[in-house]
Amino acid sequence: MNYLLLFINIIMLVSGQVLWKIGVSKMHFELSPKGIIGAILNPYILGGGILYVFATVIWLYLLSRTELSKIYPLQSLCYIFGAIAGVILFKECFTLNKAFGLIFILAGAGLIVLK
Repeated sequence: MNYLLLFINIIMLVSGQVLWKIGVSKMHFELSPKGIIGAILNPYILGGGILYVFATVIWLYLLSRTELSKIYPLQSLCYIFGAIAGVILFKECFTLNKAFGLIFILAGAGLIVLK
């Protein structure tokens, strides 16, 4: 059950990042009070923030039930799903270096899961 919740947490975090990317791509973001308020009120950025709130609740539950040294490294799977989302949704370049980096992350996560 904990691994399922961790997977849901990861998907929510990546989905939040995707929504934030869509949100900032649809606006001219500036580091000013007006720009920050505009970003916060952007529906995509707001939706991503809400996903992060729910992901955090799941994370707190997982922290109360699981070893931090085991589940925290597994959140590195966010990088894999994030890279895949970037390539598929935003037509970002997928290089051989990215492929090797993601393979190493996946291998590391696999080693963490093994007892």
